[in-house]
Amino acid sequence: MDHPLAQPIRSVAAALPDAWEDHPWGETAFKVGKKVFVYVGAGETLNLTLKLRDRHDEALAFPWVTPARYGLDRGGWVTCTPPADAPLEMVLGWIEESYHLVAPRRRTTG
Repeated sequence: MDHPLAQPIRSVAAALPDAWEDHPWGETAFKVGKKVFVYVGAGETLNLTLKLRDRHDEALAFPWVTPARYGLDRGGWVTCTPPADAPLEMVLGWIEESYHLVAPRRRTTG
């Protein structure tokens, strides 16, 4: 994928404590333990599905972010297709928030 945000997103997700990459259903997912904290779509456009609480409303204010399908939206999950000029630090912050919401408490505290 040639999207300019793809590699930084993958690098940050993979670098989080105990995170690992999996490929359920042929898709890319980053997990902590057995729980997914971000799905990274591998189609022609970059798309991410992740869980947000504090930044949920912020994310949904962008036209390229929608509530996740399949009932995941009830848990705060969103799907986004960030354009190439999306603020990288903001998107990376969303990934980190999703990680902290999904990871077991002992992994996210000192």
